[in-house]
Amino acid sequence: MTDSLGTTRPTDGNPAAPTTARGAQDVVTPDLVARLTRGVIGSGRTSNHTPLTGEQLADLPEATPDEVATAFERARAAQHAWAATPVRQRAAVLLRFHDLVLSRQSEVLDLIQLETGKARLHAHEEVQAVVMAARHYGRRAPAYLKPKGHGGAVPVLTKVVELRQPRGVVGQIAPWNYPFELSVGDALPAFAAGNAVVMKPDTETALTALWAREQLIEAGLPADVWQIVIGEGPVIGPALVEHADYVSFTGSTRTGREVAQRAAARLIGVSLELGGKNAMLVLRDADLDKAAEGAVRACFASAGQLCVSIERLFVDESVADAFLEKFTARTKALKLGTALAFGAGMGSLAGERQLETVSRHVDEARSKGATVLTGGQARPDIGPYVYEPTILDGVEAPMSVCTEETFGPVVSVYRFRDEDEAVERANATPYGLNSSVWTKDTRRGGRIGARLRSGTVNVNEGYAPAYGSVRAPMGGMKDSGLGRRHGSEGILKFTEAQTVATQRLLPMAPSMGMDDEKYAAFMSRSLRAMKVFRLR
Repeated sequence: MTDSLGTTRPTDGNPAAPTTARGAQDVVTPDLVARLTRGVIGSGRTSNHTPLTGEQLADLPEATPDEVATAFERARAAQHAWAATPVRQRAAVLLRFHDLVLSRQSEVLDLIQLETGKARLHAHEEVQAVVMAARHYGRRAPAYLKPKGHGGAVPVLTKVVELRQPRGVVGQIAPWNYPFELSVGDALPAFAAGNAVVMKPDTETALTALWAREQLIEAGLPADVWQIVIGEGPVIGPALVEHADYVSFTGSTRTGREVAQRAAARLIGVSLELGGKNAMLVLRDADLDKAAEGAVRACFASAGQLCVSIERLFVDESVADAFLEKFTARTKALKLGTALAFGAGMGSLAGERQLETVSRHVDEARSKGATVLTGGQARPDIGPYVYEPTILDGVEAPMSVCTEETFGPVVSVYRFRDEDEAVERANATPYGLNSSVWTKDTRRGGRIGARLRSGTVNVNEGYAPAYGSVRAPMGGMKDSGLGRRHGSEGILKFTEAQTVATQRLLPMAPSMGMDDEKYAAFMSRSLRAMKVFRLR
């Protein structure tokens, strides 16, 4: 028997007190769907569903490849005026959007939960990430994009200014796992830089992206500057890359390679955040209680469906038993739930495909000798795609869970003898997105972190400090991607650098009666002098 949308249960099966149930029909009304899809291009029809119960959420417009081209035409026509808008006015739109999101957050929290199945606290992480990005680029975009003067070829005579021109229309492909943060959160710097965006969200999470678009338009973004097209990736994805001036993609490494190849054929830029098999290192001097609490957050937030979540846990053998006792107890105490309310420690997987992958990885590992310390079972009594948070011990190659990205609430435990071994084993993966190090000696943690081949490293936390520090770049090494979001790199990637050099008084050529030989000698003496005077 399946619980209503108002029940949470601990992983040991004991029911928790029910909260007031609210269902999908209470949130996703016909009026809401009509409002959010107004003006969205698409002559076909498709639908999405909530993983909390499996029921249909909304009937949505579905675009054809030709209609994707139409969306780009609209966006391109609107982009010119938007780019001509002073950057401070563009940035002010982001700040107004920041306030709208915070004041209406309950609306988007409901949509995120309904479309992804995640717990409400984990949905709130998306709200936090989006408003931090909006505030950051709302405040810093004018400085990032400000024309910069440089020393010219000839001091005094050559004046050089570096400008940042918008690329034009950005094609964005957003994933299902963080439908708010990885749609509008990634688009905000593109808008601030003067671009338009044509975005393809995952169909199952399209309502969240459409809600974000509605708020941004109310904040002052011209409606045609952000076009959303809905459809299956293999059908309309190629058209999006074909018409874009730049592509922003978040998703699997396999699909990311295909996107990169198509973009390369057109000689357009691309940024990719792809898969991960992220490692957490618990050193012998770690605070084990804090490390165990942190591991629960790092491994099971959003039911493990987070690109930067931890799937490999390396523990110093001298503290492994004590740590695992604490970690296992905290994991068993997590409450699983599907309520549209705070209180559950973990929600549902996003759908049948994720449930199949998680079940296959765990079942194979168990059959080949791994030990399930806790979890290891689907929970259809709570929701059709709910799976218990799972800790595996004794995992070895060639178990799939050892090397493949699970993207679910499953973590494998490995013991190590010294830190060199831990670093080597943590780096022994084609991925390099995120890492975590736990130690009471934070300087030592930083030194070890610098040896890990991942784009972000968190000391004494799982992923939130690095991701939430929006002034610093975030992205992956190796097969985990190209480019960065956040900070200066997160906005400058949406621009083309343009150098404007003005030559004054004398040409860059023989003049004042000099022949070629005298001009060459004069320039040689000048170059030596510039080195002596340390000119750059």
